[in-house]
Amino acid sequence: MFGLVSLAIVLAAQSVAGHGGVLSYSWSGQWYNGWQPYNSPTGQTSIQRPWSSYNPIQDATSSQLACNDDGTSGALQLTATVAAGTKITAYWNQVWPHPYGPMLTYLAQCPGTTCTGVNAATLKWFKIDQAGLLSGTVYAGTWGSGQMINQNSSWTTTIPSTVPSGSYMIRFETIAIHSLPAQMYPECAQITITGGGSLAPTAAELVTFPGGYSNSDPGLTVDIYSNAAQTMTTYPIPGPALYGSNASGGSPPVSSTAKPVTSTKPASPTSSSVASTPVPSAGTVAQYAQCGGQGWTGGTAWCVYLLSLECQG
Repeated sequence: MFGLVSLAIVLAAQSVAGHGGVLSYSWSGQWYNGWQPYNSPTGQTSIQRPWSSYNPIQDATSSQLACNDDGTSGALQLTATVAAGTKITAYWNQVWPHPYGPMLTYLAQCPGTTCTGVNAATLKWFKIDQAGLLSGTVYAGTWGSGQMINQNSSWTTTIPSTVPSGSYMIRFETIAIHSLPAQMYPECAQITITGGGSLAPTAAELVTFPGGYSNSDPGLTVDIYSNAAQTMTTYPIPGPALYGSNASGGSPPVSSTAKPVTSTKPASPTSSSVASTPVPSAGTVAQYAQCGGQGWTGGTAWCVYLLSLECQG
């Protein structure tokens, strides 16, 4: 009996460990906690838009593709200020398990003086950072998402110094292509960019979500385990061309090369706009959160329960 329970815990941990999202952000020495999707929304404050599930989005036409939610801001939505040219780091749950696929970062400017109250699905997004197949073949190469894992499950993007100042949404995304349909994991945060430039994105660089991808995109339908993938050395990253890549005399933004950090757990908050992170009750973990694996010291009570749900489904 003990052996069966142990096996159930291991299998459940493997199942739920494959899901997650962006849990926090940092820049200029400040930490900003993300939304807590499995906690009550009542009283939550965050610069991140609310989202409800660690599960991936596997339909490019999903109404939740913009920000992994219904597109609306939270009741106590926060916005943080960032200067153009600043590096912003997003942190995924550790250890992110999907090393195959691209990393992408988008911006969308909101009308007026704030993004609060603006539905994310109505915005025009432009890509400021991307990293796909970095070396090797599609079958056995190094990917942007693998680089993210090596950076302690974090990704750093520089806000271009040329973007106009204003109210923006920033959208970090990783796409896992180890299975089909591809798994999209986007989250968004509200920022106000200051000290910007005057280079607006071109019409060709702007997309909506949904609309920016299609379910037939080669970057979403590639089979990395196929015979053809063993010799493929290029990968078409989904979405529009990078912002500024067609600008006269300009050069496209460089993909992120963030250095590893020592911890993805935020230090003590230093800003009043940082939301606190509730501590789970002893012996339990949030639904779809990590509940096993090497070095895991947290609770496991949810694991067997989650496995039973999956078996029933």
